[in-house]
Amino acid sequence: MINRRHFLRTAGGATALAALSTRTPAAEEPVTGPVSGQPGRFAAVTVDGERLRIETHTLSAEMTKGALTSLRSRSTGEELIRVPGQPGGAALELIYRGDEIVRVDESKFGGITTHPLSPHRAEIVFHSWDGDGVVVVGADPESGDILIEPSACSSRPGVRGCRWNLFGLRPDLELVAPFFQGIKLKLDDALIRNTHWAWPFFWEAGLAILQGPGGGFWVRTQDDRYRYKAIQVGSSADPHRLGFDTEAYGPIDQNLGAGGLVWRLNVFQGDWTVPAGQYRDWLWQAYDLQRDEAARPSWIHDVRFAVSWCPGAPEILEALARRLDPKRVLIHYPNWRTDPYDENYPAYVASDAGKEFVAKGHAMGFRMMPHFNAIDMDPSHPAYAYLRDFQYRGIDRQDLRGWSWHQGRGLGVPESNASRDRNRDKKVMVKIHPGLGLWRSILGRNILEAARDLSLETVFIDVTLVSHNLHNSLVDGMTSTEGMNRLIRHVAGLGSGLVVGGEGLNEITMQGQSFAQAHLFKSWQQSIDGLERTGGCDLNHRLFGRLCRTIGYSGLGGRDDGEALRMRMHVEHGAIPTVTIRSAADLDNPNPAVRRMLELAG
Repeated sequence: MINRRHFLRTAGGATALAALSTRTPAAEEPVTGPVSGQPGRFAAVTVDGERLRIETHTLSAEMTKGALTSLRSRSTGEELIRVPGQPGGAALELIYRGDEIVRVDESKFGGITTHPLSPHRAEIVFHSWDGDGVVVVGADPESGDILIEPSACSSRPGVRGCRWNLFGLRPDLELVAPFFQGIKLKLDDALIRNTHWAWPFFWEAGLAILQGPGGGFWVRTQDDRYRYKAIQVGSSADPHRLGFDTEAYGPIDQNLGAGGLVWRLNVFQGDWTVPAGQYRDWLWQAYDLQRDEAARPSWIHDVRFAVSWCPGAPEILEALARRLDPKRVLIHYPNWRTDPYDENYPAYVASDAGKEFVAKGHAMGFRMMPHFNAIDMDPSHPAYAYLRDFQYRGIDRQDLRGWSWHQGRGLGVPESNASRDRNRDKKVMVKIHPGLGLWRSILGRNILEAARDLSLETVFIDVTLVSHNLHNSLVDGMTSTEGMNRLIRHVAGLGSGLVVGGEGLNEITMQGQSFAQAHLFKSWQQSIDGLERTGGCDLNHRLFGRLCRTIGYSGLGGRDDGEALRMRMHVEHGAIPTVTIRSAADLDNPNPAVRRMLELAG
């Protein structure tokens, strides 16, 4: 046994930690034989001291101390990443609650060593003052992808995740990413600089594309296990970097480490649609979506026009029918129940006016889509007694998640048990974990009864986008994201089958939804400055459109330039032309923006 005092006296910093690791052997020669049946395809990972070289038939790259310092396309010779000297940050970081970042590197004391594992794999081992970690690096001989699997741990509880950072991105590269249905922006654009995007609520698929003039590279994870992840775009000091987070499931109070996701990286030629198509092909294979695609009714692809938040006035249907074929029009209808909007869920009992409006729409041939809710419930509803132990709780503060409104002001969820029960008029809603089989049973039976009463073929279930890492992450062995998938499919299978619409669109909800009411970039109710820069990228439509089509959300009446912009942005993202009208007069005497949507529908 090493004498502790002698060890501390003689083995300072990196030297002491290196003594606990296997000594790095001399650099080995790459093994670059062709892949069987794939002439010209090869991959090799070699170690030379602290430097790691990766060679495949598609790319050439170097890593130093976990940071990718060079990336070059083999076919074009174009260099996409270049980090001269040391990068301006740690390649590996631990993330604690409240987004506290702790470096896992040599900035205090410690050491980073690199070890070959095979001709195609190596590992980089981190021993720092505040944590330890490993980044396993591989090269896939078949695809030419670089495979990067980071993990990190500490003796300090409260670890939420680990982050692997990618530095030295060329300033001319644009980020194409599934944020709010698709963006294509320079990394230093104020809309995305120093922003964090959690999957799948905001980062709607585990894919990031860096587009240059004639090609670029992409990073993605081929995860079909509903692992929580995130992407950090830039920092306050350096916009030309990305961070890829792997999160631990909540609760994190006693958690000491995170890891286990493999990030894939490769180059491409052409534009961003090339890697987007490759990712879509993987999605279809991973989730067997060819079967879902074949089961979709053909009419969903015939819809040419949508009305969101449609008032229940019969003359609106008559005005629409004068201009468009009703079979090609989707009507999202919120106020059809005996209860006011967003009160007393999951009670779904149709009012007489609601029945009449839906029946008239069906008789005329419209695709009627009344409004339900996926996970929100009113805590004054009797079913709350069965479900209160399975409410969403925030992963950091463990607070109840949901919302309430009073006089246009959001109040959050009351933490008083009495107040949750006594304030129905404040629209108090709590979110129930969709992994809970009992919740799916209660919700499903209530939707089924309403669907039978109204002879529905289509239903809209709100807030399907709201699934994320929670303090109570796993219920019935499922995350809220897997549970949401199960819930959507449960609703779709009710009766003789229902076409499901939902709020938001991501790579999980699209599997069971046929329609999605999408949001514009950080512009839920009011548009942000610069919204116009987010148009022209229909990434999510290209990824998911074969299964799920989008409609617009709010502020689509064309009553001012801002609403006209919102309508145009939705169309540029690939959405069905959508309006939010107040009366039949908005259709009989349309303003220019509404007229444009009607023309596109025709």
